[in-house]
Amino acid sequence: MVDFAPFFIHQIQNKKMKLETAKRQQVKIKVGLQGCAGSGKSYSALLMAYGLVGNWNKIAVIDTENAAHLYSHLGNYQVLKLTAPHSPERFIEAINTCVDAGIEAVITDSLSMEWDYIIDAHSQLSGNSYTNWAKFTPRHQRLIQAILQADVHIICNLRSKQDYVLNQKNGKSVPEKVGMKPIQREGVDYELTLVLELDIKHNAVASKDRTGLFMGKPEFTITTGTGKAILDWCNEGDEPVALEIDYNALIQHCGTVEALRTLYLESTDEIQSEYRNEFNQRKYQLQVPNLTQRQNGTTNSK
Repeated sequence: MVDFAPFFIHQIQNKKMKLETAKRQQVKIKVGLQGCAGSGKSYSALLMAYGLVGNWNKIAVIDTENAAHLYSHLGNYQVLKLTAPHSPERFIEAINTCVDAGIEAVITDSLSMEWDYIIDAHSQLSGNSYTNWAKFTPRHQRLIQAILQADVHIICNLRSKQDYVLNQKNGKSVPEKVGMKPIQREGVDYELTLVLELDIKHNAVASKDRTGLFMGKPEFTITTGTGKAILDWCNEGDEPVALEIDYNALIQHCGTVEALRTLYLESTDEIQSEYRNEFNQRKYQLQVPNLTQRQNGTTNSK
C-alpha cells in the first residue's frame, strides 16, 4: 500500500482561504441513547435505525453484551459480536467492517464497554495516574472521531448509573443524588448530534438536541417514526460536496511503477477509463530510465 497522504496535505495547504455563505448540508445522524439496564435501549435503537434506513438488512448491531439476537423477530438485521478486549481499536475495526459491508445504520451496544476497558487498563498501570492518561486519551479520541466521520448513521447505546454530588450539611459532606450519568468519558455527549435519556418505563427525553426536534418536548416512546423524523432532518440541505481530486497531479506524483499501479487499482472504473492515457504515459516515463540504465549496463559490460 502506498501512502498518498503527503500529496493530499500539500493540495489542501495550497488552497486559498475564502469566506463562504453558511448553508446546511445533508448529514448522517450520531445519536446517544442512555439509560439504566432495562430501559429499552437496544429495542429503541433498532426501531430508530429502521426508521432511518427502512431496510433491516442495512442495520448492524455491534454487540458487546450478547443481547442483540433477543429482538430478531423485528427483522433480519446484522449482528457483529465484539468480544473482549473492548478496546477503542476493536470498536473502530468493527465500525469499519460494517461500513465496508454496505451497512447504513450502526448500533454500538454498548459503547460503555470501551470506557470500562480504558478504566480497567489505566488502573493496572504503575506510576503517575495523571500522566498515564496520555496513553489512553488519544486512543479514545480516535474512536470518537471514527464515529463522527463515518458516512453512516450511528446510534451509541450508553449504560448509565446514579450520579452523586457532595453537599455540606451540618459540617459534613453528604452525598446527594443528582440524576443518571452515562458510563463513558465525560463530555462524550457533546460530540453527538442528539442524546436521548430513557427511563425504566422506556420513555425518552432529550438532554442534548441539535436537531431541534425533541428538546423541550414531553417525554415520548421511541418508534420507527422517531427515526423517520430524524431522517427528514438529516436530508434537509444540499448534498455533501465531494473532495475534488486532481488525478493528473496525483498520477504525476507517483514515483514508481508500483505506486502508479496501486493508484490505478484503487481507482474506480470511471477514473481508470477517463485517465487511461495519463496512466500509460506516466508508466512509460517511469520505465524509460530503467530501460536506459539496463541498456547502458549491458553496453558497459561488453
